[in-house]
Amino acid sequence: MFPPPIWLMRQAGRYLPEYKATRRKAGSFLDLCYAPELAAEVTLQPIRRFDFDAAILFSDILVVPHALGREVRFEEGRGPLLEPIAVGDIEKLSVAGFHDHLQPVYETVGRVRESLSEEKTLIGFCGAPWTVATYMIAGHGTPDQAPARLFGYRHPDAVDRLLGKLVEVSAEYLIRQIEAGADAVQIFDSWAGVLDEACFERFCVRPVAELVARVRRRFPDTPIIGFPRGAGQLYGSYRQKTGVTAVGLDWTVPISTAVGLQREGPVQGNLDPLRLVAGGDALFDSIDNILGGLGAGPLIFNLGHGITPETPIAHVEALVERVRKARA
Repeated sequence: MFPPPIWLMRQAGRYLPEYKATRRKAGSFLDLCYAPELAAEVTLQPIRRFDFDAAILFSDILVVPHALGREVRFEEGRGPLLEPIAVGDIEKLSVAGFHDHLQPVYETVGRVRESLSEEKTLIGFCGAPWTVATYMIAGHGTPDQAPARLFGYRHPDAVDRLLGKLVEVSAEYLIRQIEAGADAVQIFDSWAGVLDEACFERFCVRPVAELVARVRRRFPDTPIIGFPRGAGQLYGSYRQKTGVTAVGLDWTVPISTAVGLQREGPVQGNLDPLRLVAGGDALFDSIDNILGGLGAGPLIFNLGHGITPETPIAHVEALVERVRKARA
């Protein structure tokens, strides 16, 4: 048995001292996202340190509404803050200058691909339309994205229009990343799990299915990973209806369920990020459980969500060593 490929969501981030130094050099978080030389450096840092099998573009899902002309800023301790969008603002969203605004991101992709060895995969990404819309509607993140859900119940047609616009520009955004050198792309739907079944179908599945279809029309062979965090029992229908190549699983998905999903195609995940913080048996037991249940099938070893800032570097090193020992 060979070890599965491994990378970690948010692997380039605040737990690395070299990232912190680069961030200070850049200034603000958005300045770092739009500085190709520095963003490429941050993307490559975890590859140099841990020899992961894939690098993921350093950027943020909210560069898309920013490129659509919406105000976006990041405040330390508060996270992203946006100008909340109203129903009447949706038709005013303009794609004029969208790709010009994001040209630094495409340049970052090209720089990373040029610097990355051929055996390493470069992953591009975007936020799923629903997740991006939740921030645009509320103006910030909330524990359950209630403002966006209420907006959806009260103005479902308006949300459909907003999601449609986000599908259009996000598909082109991913296509440009692939053209610049991305080998695969991931669609992050971090707030899929707050939706009831009907809204999950309308606001999560349908837009992602259209997004996937648009990318596939241009690049039919590029792998697409869908990550509908918190989808629970709806993971199976998500894969079938969206047509993603692989499905990313959060840490609440039982291995028995993951095995069933794996019969339909590759799965990615699903270590609890806090086990990586804890280390020791809490970490190793879960790694062994995932590899024991899923290691014989198509698996990308990853976390069930992003790595946290308090994660000890030594624990990441131990994780990589444990997974790689699956070669024995």
